[in-house]
Parts: sequence; C-alpha cells; structure tokens
Amino acid sequence: MWTLTFSVLLLILGYMVYGKIIEKIFVIDDTNETPAYKSADGVDYIPMHPIKGWLVQLLNIAGLGPVFGAVAGALYGPVALIWIVVGCIFAGAVHDYFSGMLSIRHNGSQFPALVERYLGKGVKVFIYVVSLTLMILVAAAFTAGPAELISLKTGGAIPFFVALVVIFAYFLTATILPINKIIGRIYPIFGAVLIIMAAAVFGGLLFSGAQVPNLTFETAHPESLPVWPLLMVTISCGAISGFHSTQSPIIARTVRKESEGRKVFFGAMIAEGIIALIWATAGMTFFGGTEGLGAALANGGPAGVIDSISIGYLGTSGAILAFLGAVILPITTGDTALRSSRMMLTEAIGQFVKFEGKMKLFLMTALVAVPAFMLATIDYSFLWRYLGFTNQTVAATMLWVATAYLIKEGKFHFIAGIPALFMTGVVGTYFFYAPETLGMNYEISLILGLIPVIATGGLYVRAIYRQKFKNTAQPTTPLTAQQLREEL
Repeated sequence: MWTLTFSVLLLILGYMVYGKIIEKIFVIDDTNETPAYKSADGVDYIPMHPIKGWLVQLLNIAGLGPVFGAVAGALYGPVALIWIVVGCIFAGAVHDYFSGMLSIRHNGSQFPALVERYLGKGVKVFIYVVSLTLMILVAAAFTAGPAELISLKTGGAIPFFVALVVIFAYFLTATILPINKIIGRIYPIFGAVLIIMAAAVFGGLLFSGAQVPNLTFETAHPESLPVWPLLMVTISCGAISGFHSTQSPIIARTVRKESEGRKVFFGAMIAEGIIALIWATAGMTFFGGTEGLGAALANGGPAGVIDSISIGYLGTSGAILAFLGAVILPITTGDTALRSSRMMLTEAIGQFVKFEGKMKLFLMTALVAVPAFMLATIDYSFLWRYLGFTNQTVAATMLWVATAYLIKEGKFHFIAGIPALFMTGVVGTYFFYAPETLGMNYEISLILGLIPVIATGGLYVRAIYRQKFKNTAQPTTPLTAQQLREEL
C-alpha cells in the first residue's frame, strides 16, 4: 500500500513544486484581461469561479478515461504506476497548462489555431483533421459505451438505439446552451462523483490490506506485450492525453485571471493522475495479479472490472457509484467533445458560412453531431482501436506548440521540448508496431520509430541555435512567429 501512497504524494508535490516552476517560466500577468471578460458572449465566454472551473475541467478531461485506461494499463503491472507519476507531472500537466494558458493569451483560441500560430498553416490543416476526427470518435465512443450498459442493465427494456437517441438529444442540448446553464451547474457535481469513486476505492484498498506487487520496469502483461510504446498509449488520461488540449480552451474562456491557470489546468491533470493511480492499483491487486485482471477484462470489459472492484470494496453503495460512473461520466466527456468540435469547426469554416447567430450555432453543431451519431451505431471496439494513436499524436503536437512558444519568447523550452521528443518517439514507434496501423516487427519498429524523433530533434536544435543567433545579433528582437514556423 505504501507504493500507492508514495505515488500520490509525489503527484501532490509535483503540483506544489513543479507546477510553481512551470508557472514562473510561463510568467503570469493578472493585469491581462482574460477572454471571459474581453469576449464575453453569454454562451462560451463566461467568468467562472476557479473551484468550479477546476471541477468542470477535471470532468471534461477525465470522464472514465483515467479509470478505463488505468485498469487496462494495469495489465502491464506496477510499471504502470511509474508511467502515471512521471508522465503526469513532467508531460501531462505541462501539456494541459500550456494548452490552457496559451488559449487564454490568444483570446480562447482552439488548439488548431494555436498550432497555426506557432507551427504553421500546413501543420494546422493536418491537426484540424486529426483533432476533429478525435473529437468525433470520442463523442461516438462515449455515447455507445453508456448506451450499451444501459441496455444491458435494464435487460433490454431500454433498447440500445433508444438509449443512443436519448443520450445524443442531451448532447445537442448541452452543446448549444450557454456553458453555465448545464455544464457549469451540474458538472461540478459529477466531478465530485468521480473523486468520491476514487476516494472510496482508495479506502477499500487501504482497509483491505491489499498488497501491490513490487515495483519494476519489466512488463507483467499476460501476453508479454512490451511496455514501450503500448503502455504510454493505453494509459493516456492520467499521464498525458492530447484530448485535453481540445478541452482546455473551453475552460480557458471562463478563467477570470491568469493566476488561476495553475489551479485549473495543472491541478486538474494532477487530480486525474491520482484517480488513475488508484484505479490502476485496484486493477492489479483486486483480481490477484495481471492474469486475473486479464481474465476479468476479457469477460466483462473495463465496465465489468469497475463494477466488480466497486462492489467488492464498497458493497451496494459501490454498485450505485459504479453504475453512475460508467453511465454518467462517459456522457459528460462525450458532450464536451462535441462542444469543442463545434468550436473547432466554427474557427475553421465559420467565416464561409452565411448564417449568423443561432442558425450558425445549430449548423456547426449538426455538422459534427451527425457523423458522431452514425459512428456510435457501429462496432464499439472499432472506435477504441484508433483513439489511442490519434490521441497521443495530438498530445505530441501540443507539446511542440508549447516548445515553439517558449523558444520564441526566449524562455526555458526544455520543460516542453524533452516531453515532446519523448511523445514523438511513442507515436512513431506505435505507428509502425501497432496492429491497427502498420503491424510491423517490434525490433524493426523500435528502429523506425527513431526517424521522427531524429527529424524533429534536428529541427528543434536548429530552431534553438537560430534563436540564439538572433538574440546575439539583435538582443531586443526575438525570433518572429513566421521565422519559427519555418524552422519547426
């Protein structure tokens, strides 16, 4: 049990110490007017209290991500805990902080707009496609899952398609209404449910005397699957997830002052990491090891595993929490995914749409809602098969955006650059190795996975020295955004 407790303490220290360091490097300025006031529109740009903003951000980025992903990642054994702690502090929290704060600095801009500003139009077009695909896949997957569970739990009394329609009707309502009408009012409550679930399971682990296997860097996967890069893709929420960069701008438009950013963005990611630690530990201990966990996942999937753990540790109250979590929390992630995809599409093509006001809002929502609904009706496993790779590609790109920003501003860029290189290696190797992509030999994939790392690393070093030369020649003239885009 000391392993879990020590890991949780490390994450808390990460927020208190490393979070402060990141904040000082970024340099906050509370005299800057935030988008919540500068562009107040009564729909998306609305000031929100930081505690409420933190809870909404936590629910937006989490849902059941740090639960389902954590129990699946627990198949690799205690090494999963190391990845969650290190990944969350030095990659995920940095990723989320910069995606939120740069959005604030640029009037609530969505992720693709930040990519254009710091990496160029070519990368922006690619990221628009990837990000919108990711959002639609998330909305579809987080609709299909709860609809299937509702149908199962009611013995078919509520058919899958009926549940799907009801959930999507709610999605459309939450996507169109002002953020403070539904999301701002009830999501803090659902965020509390997520925290209560994790705290209750932590208590169950504590009082059951559960023994977590000894820490190791080796894989304990029943099928002996390699840790690199599969663990880093399996456990994304809880460590680092590109999905978060699409959600942070939603709350960036509600932050009242820049000093609240560390609490809302960095803090929500640390909280998600703690939740992931608890569920990963529960997964690898409750079933007597990874063999038992693997069998449980094969029989009941992640929802069945969560149900068994909750009932086993908490009894009837655990069953209620498990049902609420498995149904409500994915839905709250799906609707914010749809909301952010609507925002992205509006930024991308909004100027070409003749309609204005509510008609434009309805049209943009329909353009992302229809394909999400259609995807939700197909094989659920197909949706998840491509989420991981797409998600971590977006994460690596956001870290490169943060790196480019720090180079441009002449700040300590390694806090984002090193994690960016790491995640580039993850997605590169995964692309060559994973069965849903190229499915190549593992050893060959390790070698080929170095290609994007070397390529981006070379551009990174060149940009650093280009900036250094500019600063030496003209100390008062930093590298322009256009010049930086040419380098990166």
